Amino acid sequence: MPSDERDRKSSTLVLGKIVRILDCFSVDEPEPTFQEILRKTGLPSSTCQRLVQDLTNEGFLDRDGDRYRVGIALVRWAAPGTLGLDVVRVIQPILTRLRDETGETACLYVRDGVHRTVVAVAQTRHVVIRPFMVGMVMPIHAGAPGKIFLAFDPEAREDLEMSGELATFTSSTPDSMKLLDEQIATAREQGYYAAFGERHPDVASISAPVFDHARNLAAVIGLGFPTQRVTPEAVDELAGPVIQAARDASAQLGFDDGPLPQR
Repeated sequence: MPSDERDRKSSTLVLGKIVRILDCFSVDEPEPTFQEILRKTGLPSSTCQRLVQDLTNEGFLDRDGDRYRVGIALVRWAAPGTLGLDVVRVIQPILTRLRDETGETACLYVRDGVHRTVVAVAQTRHVVIRPFMVGMVMPIHAGAPGKIFLAFDPEAREDLEMSGELATFTSSTPDSMKLLDEQIATAREQGYYAAFGERHPDVASISAPVFDHARNLAAVIGLGFPTQRVTPEAVDELAGPVIQAARDASAQLGFDDGPLPQR
C-alpha cells in the first residue's frame, strides 16, 4: 500500500476514534468521567487516554477533577455555524419572496476573508439561468455582493488589501484598488450595488446589506441573473425589491430601521 494511502487511512481511523469520544458528550450527560468515556467508546484504555489527553491539551475538552466537558475551543468553532443556521432559517422566506417578486434567483452571502459564499438560494423558475448553489465561493472584489461587503465591513477592505491580488475574470473586473474604492464608495452611498459581467461575462447581480442587532454587517442579500435577460436598464426596477428584502432581513435580525451605519 502506498505511503500516502496508509496516511489517509490512519488519519481516518484516528478521526473516527475522536468522533466516538465526542459522541460521549450530550445535553443529558455533559460531563462524563474517563471511565464512562472508555466504556461508551469501547476503545483500548491506552488509546482512549491518549486521545482524551490530546483533546484536552488542544482545548477541545476541559477537565474538572475526574470529569470532562466540551472545551471552549470547540464551543468557539461551533458558534458561527449555529449562528449561520439561524440566519439562513430566518432569511430563507425573504429570499423566496424576493425570487417570486422579481422572477430572478435570490441569494444570501456571508464573507470568509477575501471570498464570499452562498449560504442560501431561492432559484429562479426561468428556463435560461445562471445557476447559483449553496456552497459556491466567489471573490469579493468581483460582483455586486462583494462590493457590499467591502462597503460596509471595514475588515473586508483590509483583508483584500493585505492579499495583494485582484484576479481578473473579464474585461469588467476591477483591476485596481483605486477603481474598486470608487465602486465601494458608490455602493456605500446608494445602499446597494449592481454589477454586470465582472465575474462572468454573462452574469450580473444586484445586492444590498443585511445588518444585525449590533448594527454590524451580518450578510449580503441579492439577485443573480443572466445578462441576456436583464440589462442595466432594469436596475432601477430590481433595486427596490432587493433593498426592501435586505431591510426585512435586517429587521428579522434585530436591526432598527435607521440610517445605515457609517463605516
